[in-house]
Amino acid sequence: MSPQQFREIAWNGLWKQNTGLAQLLGLCPILAVSTSMVNAVSLGLATILVMALSNLAVSALRNFIPYEIRIPVFILIIAALTTVVDLSFNAFFHDLYLVLGIFIPLIVTNCIVLARVEAYAAKNDPLTSTFDGVMMGIGLVWVLAVLGGMRELLGAGTLFSGIEMILPGASAWNVFGDDYPGFLIAILPPGAFFALGVLIAAFNAINVRLAARARRRPPPAPTRTAEPEQDSAEPAAAS
Repeated sequence: MSPQQFREIAWNGLWKQNTGLAQLLGLCPILAVSTSMVNAVSLGLATILVMALSNLAVSALRNFIPYEIRIPVFILIIAALTTVVDLSFNAFFHDLYLVLGIFIPLIVTNCIVLARVEAYAAKNDPLTSTFDGVMMGIGLVWVLAVLGGMRELLGAGTLFSGIEMILPGASAWNVFGDDYPGFLIAILPPGAFFALGVLIAAFNAINVRLAARARRRPPPAPTRTAEPEQDSAEPAAAS
């Protein structure tokens, strides 16, 4: 695969086809877990692992999966890999596992994962499929990080609350001080919709600006082709 194809896949995953802002897929975990940046990013990283491994497995097995039963087989593969990630979180990050709760097993039903498996991994080679899964996952992670950071900062005045569950000895950053009363609606379910709406509006505004800039850009100069040499010989006169 050429570097241009890699750049195109990365741009699609990070921005153009961003699952959280452009496709609006998987909104349930996005809205439910984004009460803090640590929780949101942790679920996003778990999703990256499942997406990358699922794309790799499906792409490697795509020629052996009958078309008629492909969806049940895809879900079975995703469920097996999600179970591995779920048990790993339980073993290595038990406190974080208790906080995320049911949302790690629910990655199985996340339409983001199944959509990429069906739309991309089932039609492409393992390398590009794995890269596509990673880029789509990173696109989701940065949306979750911004959304969780906004809600945590407005709601509690802190950042990285719960970081000690991942890095023992670390502590949250108290941005507004101990006297900050907090903005309760930011960490309630309505605050998730408001914050996501702001992000989508900013995403659309940036796309409009980029499209306008592309229209103002002068078109590339056409490449000149060499004109065929004229035959100097005069055609013979008809007898």
